[in-house]
Amino acid sequence: MSNLLWTRPETEPAATLLMAHGAGAPMDSAFMEKLATALAAEGIAVARFEFAYMAGRRTGGPKKPPPRADRLIGEFQTALQTLLTDCAGPLLLGGKSMGGRVAAMLGGGGSLPQRVGGICCFGYPFHPTGKPDAEWRLSPLQESKRPVLILQGDRDPFGSKAELDEVALPDGVSLTYLEDGNHDFGPRGKSPATLDGNIQTAARTAAAFAVSLQG
Repeated sequence: MSNLLWTRPETEPAATLLMAHGAGAPMDSAFMEKLATALAAEGIAVARFEFAYMAGRRTGGPKKPPPRADRLIGEFQTALQTLLTDCAGPLLLGGKSMGGRVAAMLGGGGSLPQRVGGICCFGYPFHPTGKPDAEWRLSPLQESKRPVLILQGDRDPFGSKAELDEVALPDGVSLTYLEDGNHDFGPRGKSPATLDGNIQTAARTAAAFAVSLQG
């Protein structure tokens, strides 16, 4: 696992988000860069990290597929232990797609530090892409011992608004939709929404969530 990659606000942060990447793109992908910058503009410090399979690609290793999500919980826990010594104040766990799913899994553990107030999932993979008839990945959300915020594109093939309207989510889960967004929050060209606007909405909502947990 690589070192933490920091994006900090200019003022004292309201909270720090430990953020993991999705299954196929690294922690410094264009999406992750845009999101971290937008979160910092809203007063949230962001510490990104990579799972070992992704970090290995940087050193010329084979392009391995990610392990099963439950096998990555330990790596997320290790990153959290590093973060605890690097900063003070309230913490959030989160990530893009698979990273958010693993964060939610960690949120169901019994040894989570009190400083961790909640989980932020940016594009939660409710089911395999385009397969709403497959088994839904609701157990991490049901078992989380912390509130969960999900930022989801309207058209996300891993769980669209139309599909989610038919599903009852746990009481501790709040869901914000991003207008005409796909899994990376990008709208179609004919839409009045924009990628940057959707990312800003996600960041603003996450910042408000962080502040609400401290009330």
